[in-house]
Amino acid sequence: MENFSLNEEQKLPVRDTEGAVLVLAGAGSGKTRVLTARIARLVGEMGVSPSEILAITFTNKAAGEMRDRLFAMTDVGGMWVCTIHSMCVRILRAFPEKRGLHENFSIYGDQERTAVLKQCFKDCGLDEDELFKQIKWHVGNAKMLALSPEEYERQNPRERNIRQIAAVYRRYDNRLKANNALDFDDLLIETRELLLNDKEAREFFAGKFRYIHVDEFQDTNAVQFEIIKLLASIHGNLFVVGDDDQSIYGWRGAEIANILQFEKSFPKSKTYKLEQNYRSTGEILSLANASIGHNSHRKRKTLWTDNHEGDRPVYYEAEEEAGEALYCARTVNEYLQRGYKLSDFAILMRINALTRSFEQEFTKYQIPYKIFGGFKFYERKEIKDTLAYLRIVANPFDDEAVLRVINVPRRGIGDKTIITLQSFAAEEGLTLFEAVSRAGELSLTEGVKQKLKGFYLFIRDLVVKSQEETADKLTEFLLKESGMYEMYLDGTDEGMAKRANLDELLNSVQEYVRLNPEATLSDYLQQITLYSDTDEMKEGDYVTIATIHAAKGLEFRGVFLVGLEDRIMPTSRAMDSPDSLEEERRLMYVAITRAKEKLWLTRSKTRFLYGRREYTTRSQFVEELKEELNLPSAPKGIPEHPRTYERSYGGYAYGAPRRISSAREYERAESRAYSAPSSPSQSSQNKPAMGFGNIGLKREPVTQKDMTKFTVGKRVRHPRFGLGVITATRGTEQNLIVTVRFEQAGNKDLAAVLAPLEILED
Repeated sequence: MENFSLNEEQKLPVRDTEGAVLVLAGAGSGKTRVLTARIARLVGEMGVSPSEILAITFTNKAAGEMRDRLFAMTDVGGMWVCTIHSMCVRILRAFPEKRGLHENFSIYGDQERTAVLKQCFKDCGLDEDELFKQIKWHVGNAKMLALSPEEYERQNPRERNIRQIAAVYRRYDNRLKANNALDFDDLLIETRELLLNDKEAREFFAGKFRYIHVDEFQDTNAVQFEIIKLLASIHGNLFVVGDDDQSIYGWRGAEIANILQFEKSFPKSKTYKLEQNYRSTGEILSLANASIGHNSHRKRKTLWTDNHEGDRPVYYEAEEEAGEALYCARTVNEYLQRGYKLSDFAILMRINALTRSFEQEFTKYQIPYKIFGGFKFYERKEIKDTLAYLRIVANPFDDEAVLRVINVPRRGIGDKTIITLQSFAAEEGLTLFEAVSRAGELSLTEGVKQKLKGFYLFIRDLVVKSQEETADKLTEFLLKESGMYEMYLDGTDEGMAKRANLDELLNSVQEYVRLNPEATLSDYLQQITLYSDTDEMKEGDYVTIATIHAAKGLEFRGVFLVGLEDRIMPTSRAMDSPDSLEEERRLMYVAITRAKEKLWLTRSKTRFLYGRREYTTRSQFVEELKEELNLPSAPKGIPEHPRTYERSYGGYAYGAPRRISSAREYERAESRAYSAPSSPSQSSQNKPAMGFGNIGLKREPVTQKDMTKFTVGKRVRHPRFGLGVITATRGTEQNLIVTVRFEQAGNKDLAAVLAPLEILED
């Protein structure tokens, strides 16, 4: 165990191998190291077979990292190291007939689920968009609670439209059964039912897994915990690692009670705490401890570190959101001169709606950034279409996949033909693909019958080829012969991008086959469906802009926690709910503990959100930290607080060099405030966006820039906006703001000290 580089508090749970063990692991305390060291000890020192060990986590990225660590430490052959959903797939594939499934059942992600629900909604004679959104939410809620349509209707008799909700839900369940398909919630529900009601399956898997390990235990929901307890029902050796202070997924069913009441579920269990933090400075940890200390429902622990104390976190208030974003841009630029990289920084926020101002300001100043959200790679239309073809090959029962591509690329098979096929399939008890194979029996024109026959023969050829070729060769054949490639040979930039996406899909299949030579097409489709959101977070030289939820598990040298206003952080819906408010405070804690060296907390005194500009109130989470942030009370006669004025635009930073000591001085500082937002960013809000600009841009220290050159009438060039003319200026020296009228982009207000403007000679 000496080879595992563990501290004394980490060694204790690693040595404790028998019975139920709970490890409360604070942020940055090395929980994964402890979990992997314990598994390595079981195999290497205690002679436990890897096949008797189960290790569960919640994202493919985390499972991959855990597998890599274990591979470097010990023998992992036959060991299950996977996400809980992947584990459920493997369990169900071992006993599919016991749950009324065929072996190669399909797994529906969000888009397939929505498409099937929408069809069921229409089949029930419903057509109102708002009602569909309501029903979609209720079906998801019912499945999360593992309630059948009848149970959900019985438990919610006063819910508006409950009969329609139950009817659509019932039809949806029946449609999935007919399609030999499960959605993500079904994977959990069916696995629980299998283990709960089938003695053979329960004894097989509970007997197989002698030692069970669960990472991120605070993220488990009720059904997941029940599955874990069933798997531990024979040997009882359950080792769970988590942090109740980082339980932030209550909105999707995570039960903090699972970790808070673990000792009640396992009365003989032992609890250990990991409180030494290896990530952050002492000042950052002090702020994190102070913040989370305001929560009542938690297991008490205090993070500490041997790292240096570091700088005190800075709190900054801007006049409006453009000033808040500009403050972040200026600060990033300042630290680039000190040797930091763009990838050292993250802008974290509670809601995605705040990204616009950061897109806008970062684009102005050529600071590369990436926004995470919107469409992931495997959710882009051309990718989903290709994968639907592969799903049909793996599982011809999948009506949803057939519906998606029966006319992609266009074959002249219209809606009326599809309705005819669906009616015929329903009358004869056929799958949609079987109905296509018997299209000659339908009252359709000869031309349409030939089109359907062509589609059927192509799928049949794919099925035959799948028995002869590997998944990558099959995919290559599909892309060439289906017409998918030709669809996007239109000479447009969009077409080129979609073609490149198809090439990248083929590359992903090739890479998967290379790493998994024995894998089947179903195996590939399974790992694609289980692909998680945070898996797309890749390294690169850009500033990360993300929600706090998306950034969980990541770390950065410098973090800006922005939008610290009531109704945003915490959200308005949490203000009247003590439990929700505590979860919001846990989000605050997670955000703070992403920072290793530098932390900035910011807000905007006014904000344009939800269609109008309003004055905002400083977040109550900041109010709770007034002492730690050194926020003094305001002297009589001047606004809100005596502020320390940092030479920036539109705001004040606590902890900066000079304090405003009088109302007159406050007014002088206020008059310099930058408060003129430019036009909205043109970056898409519906897909991941890279900031435009030269990533290799050489930035001069701000003290070397000659501000006297920026005068009215001067012609300038901006790398992003092109040619323009300075039409106005305000402020002086490092506070100089120039208004530029660009030929293509229109008017922009730019901080001269930061903007990549080239002065053109007259």
